[in-house]
Amino acid sequence: MTTTKNVLAVVPPHVGGRTAGAGLATLLAGEANVTVVETADEDPVALRSAHVIITALSPVTAEHIAAASELELVQCASHGFDYVDAEAARARGAAVCTIGSSGAEAQNVAEQTFALMLALAKQLVPAHTALVEADWALPRLQRSLTELSGKTLGIVGLGQIGREVARRAVAFDMTVVYAGRRRLPEETEARLGGARHVPLDELLRTADYVSLHTPLTDETRHLLDAGRLALLKPTAFVVNTARGALIDQDALADALEKGTLAGAGIDVFDPEPPTPALRLLRAPNVVLSPHVGGVTRETLVRIALAAVQNVAGHLAGDPPRDVVN
Repeated sequence: MTTTKNVLAVVPPHVGGRTAGAGLATLLAGEANVTVVETADEDPVALRSAHVIITALSPVTAEHIAAASELELVQCASHGFDYVDAEAARARGAAVCTIGSSGAEAQNVAEQTFALMLALAKQLVPAHTALVEADWALPRLQRSLTELSGKTLGIVGLGQIGREVARRAVAFDMTVVYAGRRRLPEETEARLGGARHVPLDELLRTADYVSLHTPLTDETRHLLDAGRLALLKPTAFVVNTARGALIDQDALADALEKGTLAGAGIDVFDPEPPTPALRLLRAPNVVLSPHVGGVTRETLVRIALAAVQNVAGHLAGDPPRDVVN
């Protein structure tokens, strides 16, 4: 007789909490015993008996993993996995999986990337603010208005999301360069408007826009530090819709305040939500959004389905997909 497995769905309030978790649980109805919590340590009994933890951007620490004596799988409802102690899970014998191959977030993150780029190029935030304050700002703003057409977009990490960004860049008549550990096949580069693989420092020196789409790991933490930010042209813009800690946020604020960087569009922060002390909140020429790149109605449905499909496959005895440890 097959024993029904226990699933702990951890959905923090800022991504929907118990309401979103309840919807996730209905997708596994009849396949597992599902407990919905907002933090991994909220229900110690459920944690101890969990065979599977589904987490939506909520930390799963080494302590949580040690307490989950039955743990087999940690399923991240995201492309990233930096909030899970993957090494502790590996030592426990539990797989950590993302939804990377599903492409569930790719469309909206790419759209958010271009929303931020366009807002910076067209100075939408200061234009809106000025008009609300009865200030016809055209004479002041027109000196900094620019076009995307003809500019070079440097994409750091040309995975599924990066490729969606590149496709849109081609439609805007932009030149695409990209940095990553591996060069893509020539036919893929050709489909992306002749995208060129270059070293990261060369990308930073030449790009008019730099967009980050790489996972957060020990190697990529503060990938853009003060030294690398100094390589950028003073007319360049940085856009981050991946993970906040990919950039040294104080170094970015320094560059913006000193005018050695034209602007930044930021959808992700370290930590999240950001504290009021974050200097980027008051830095000049920034466009900020609260990690909305993966949370449209359509995207949330795709994310939930992708995570549940992987968990359901595991419960049925299939090999897990998108294992990162």
